[in-house]
Amino acid sequence: MSERNLDFDTVIDRRGTKCLKYDFAVQRHRPADVLPLWVADMDFKISSYIEDALIRQAQHAIYGYTESDDAYFAAVQQWMAAHHGWQVQPAWLQKTPGVVFAIAVAVKACTQPGDAVLIQQPVYYPFSEVIADNGRKLVSSDLVLDEATGHYEIDFTDFERKIVENCVKLFLLCSPHNPVGRVWSREELLQIGAICQRRGVTVFSDEIHADFVWQGRHQVFAAVDPAFAAFTITATAPSKTFNIAGLQVSNIFIADDALRAKFRRAYNASGYSQLNAAGLIAAEAAYRGGEVWYNAVKAYLVENIAYMREFIGTRLPQLRMIEPEGTYLVWVDFRKLGLDNGALEDLILHKAGLWLDSGAIFGPVGEGFQRFNIACPRATLQLALEKLEAAIIQ
Repeated sequence: MSERNLDFDTVIDRRGTKCLKYDFAVQRHRPADVLPLWVADMDFKISSYIEDALIRQAQHAIYGYTESDDAYFAAVQQWMAAHHGWQVQPAWLQKTPGVVFAIAVAVKACTQPGDAVLIQQPVYYPFSEVIADNGRKLVSSDLVLDEATGHYEIDFTDFERKIVENCVKLFLLCSPHNPVGRVWSREELLQIGAICQRRGVTVFSDEIHADFVWQGRHQVFAAVDPAFAAFTITATAPSKTFNIAGLQVSNIFIADDALRAKFRRAYNASGYSQLNAAGLIAAEAAYRGGEVWYNAVKAYLVENIAYMREFIGTRLPQLRMIEPEGTYLVWVDFRKLGLDNGALEDLILHKAGLWLDSGAIFGPVGEGFQRFNIACPRATLQLALEKLEAAIIQ
């Protein structure tokens, strides 16, 4: 059997499928005909190996409580070893229905109401929401944009000062970083880990985008120094890699027995038990048979990034694309247009007819930026950029 779903150019109509990206614009106060490049799922068919596995399950026609077995773990273990050089153990695994769910569990497990949790804005906005919604104090050591190079860096002095001044208990690391696209180097991760180890901070490392790296190499935070595993919760998932986010399966690895026990107590307190039956089937099929599809979609995404780079460079010089080292999310600087947040949103939404993620929702340092999801057919990306061009030059 060979992979069938390798056509990424055909535009598939997702409207009318209860799709969050396409079917809920009006409910979210956007025009009905807006072109969406916001939420991070792909407009591509999944691997035919996943499709076939789900069809077999559907034909069985019983969807009772389902659990994973040794074959599931073996598939996940093999993927982590082959792609990230990381040898995970069965005892470390706690499956959750998503990484954001796991962050909420970690916040409850590792902190008390009022405790400080550190993030690095601009960063994936549910980080802030989960912290605030659980009554914890949000502290940000903002990433620093080098205006000359367009490269985001960590201010390590500020990072440690914020930890000390706020008695930070938990740090949420985004690696690779969403939305700025940084792939943290080994040296950067070693510095983060040394500070957190010295200051007694637990690290939740969100590595959901680890399979999409364009520059450098993804480094599993818990593995860059053997000592880091003792205070690290590592979040992985097949959802971004294989476009199965709606099936809600994430694999959380915690090597330290005491930390894992705390996490599991908080997880059990949430009332959640067995995961989505289809999600478990899809995740195992993805890791076991999805390699050809994965390599093909990576190649297509690289071409999409190149297309966007060329388009902005030649036809939209007022904008600046922050070169993504990883992820299929592209961070674009609109500040030279001189628009405030309201005017920029009007330009994007009403004049260009696009639904993007406004940089402002990623934190104050994201104002003036927009996040594009480029995991779509080239024709869709071209249309979006041409609509943006027309709105800017009118």
